[in-house]
Amino acid sequence: MKKIASLVLMLWAGAALADAEIYGIDNSHSFANFTIRHVVSRTAGTFPDVKGKIVIDRNDLSKSSVEARINVLSVNTSNAKRDEHIREKPEYLDAPHFSDMRFESTKVEASGKDAGVITGNLTLHGVTKQISFPFKVLGFGPDPWGGQRAGFEGHTTIKASDFGFGWAAQPNGPIGNDIEIALFIEGVKNNPDFKPW
Repeated sequence: MKKIASLVLMLWAGAALADAEIYGIDNSHSFANFTIRHVVSRTAGTFPDVKGKIVIDRNDLSKSSVEARINVLSVNTSNAKRDEHIREKPEYLDAPHFSDMRFESTKVEASGKDAGVITGNLTLHGVTKQISFPFKVLGFGPDPWGGQRAGFEGHTTIKASDFGFGWAAQPNGPIGNDIEIALFIEGVKNNPDFKPW
């Protein structure tokens, strides 16, 4: 009886693992975009160097997870002088001391078949805070090179003051405190020697 119970447990565990698919983030087709108030308008930018992995269970999104790393040196606001300022200055990204930002999920809640809310720890500018944001699964399908891909989209707003950015200490300053973030992520289903970064 014990042997049968053990066999059933092993088969159940194997089936559960089979439901989970691992996708490495394709950083040539993934972007972390942002906008922030500048005086009376808005300035936009992107971080195109996004790496990591997504574990997704299509049958139960709550069993999914995300690990991601963004290279802050990749920041691009379409102005080289401003990008250098944002990268280097201590009151901004301070890349010499904090070369990347990281996100690691702790919980995924489904709100539909292809949507939900993800919660996790965001480490940015040397500070780690818990954030939550809604996401959508855009779809799954083959690519032209024989691989399988998945698309995801997420949106959230964080406060610069929560992460110790110097400009946020000026409540009526020219740069806003709210940073609106839009994530557009494309993942490639793993092969045995795939390395997310």
